Amino acid sequence: MNKVGVFVAARWRGATELVDGLRAALAAQVAEVWQTSSWDDPAAQERIEGTDLVICLGGDGSMLWAARAVVPHPVPILGVNMGRLGFLAEIGPQELMEKLPRVLAGAGRVEQRAMLQAQVPAWGQTFQALNDVVIGRALAGRPVYMDVTVDGQRLAVYRCDAVIVATATGSTGYSLSAGGPILHPDSRDLVLTPVAPHLAPGGPLVLPGDAVIDLIVSAEDGAAVSIDGQVNRTLDSGDGVSVCRSPHVARFLRLSKPQDYYRILAERLQLLKGINASEYPPTFEGKAGPK
Repeated sequence: MNKVGVFVAARWRGATELVDGLRAALAAQVAEVWQTSSWDDPAAQERIEGTDLVICLGGDGSMLWAARAVVPHPVPILGVNMGRLGFLAEIGPQELMEKLPRVLAGAGRVEQRAMLQAQVPAWGQTFQALNDVVIGRALAGRPVYMDVTVDGQRLAVYRCDAVIVATATGSTGYSLSAGGPILHPDSRDLVLTPVAPHLAPGGPLVLPGDAVIDLIVSAEDGAAVSIDGQVNRTLDSGDGVSVCRSPHVARFLRLSKPQDYYRILAERLQLLKGINASEYPPTFEGKAGPK
């Protein structure tokens, strides 16, 4: 490898403690190493082109940012889980230095994950998402009305809190919490999940990967669109959002076998069930954590 980028989620204490040793190890074997703590940094955006690998020190949120930030460049991402669950990360911080030589020697496989593309005609903007696109009410209060069509045919008018359009990756996120199914990460299908629908059939639907989903929102108290839960913008009543599978994919470097997914998923779900509310908030830099 000639060029490696390191993303450090500075709010995680362990990430900032780990990065110096990582950079020293990389410098001994890689021609160019760059680092950022913000994907909004123009300098980071300029450095992505030509990068052979991004090592992401953070939680699942950091991986979502990284997947969107590298588009359209085909850069694989190695996730190092500094957070709680780590659905997207490949290894833990204690494994990084041990496995780094193998990674730099070309070991592992690249897992390609489907992404979403969301267009908001009123703004003339297009967004990329790895997990999900959520359209719903902006504030607590009255539900919104969502007119949903698939491939030009009306599916339903939901009176609900929100409608989630998720990828296979996002099927273990908000959609799962709202009762949606879990899809295998290789799946290119989409999941449409209404959140708290009122007086209407509201089961989640699995749609083919080439489906085009158009959503028009009506709301007295305001509405919003959320991209991966990280980019949030308000919508006016009558605004529409068109969601389809993106032409881009997220690339994750994996050292595990493909069939290990089921074991890892089971471990993550058991961990999620066992989380105690007293463990939150997580330990961030400069903030007290659990004893």
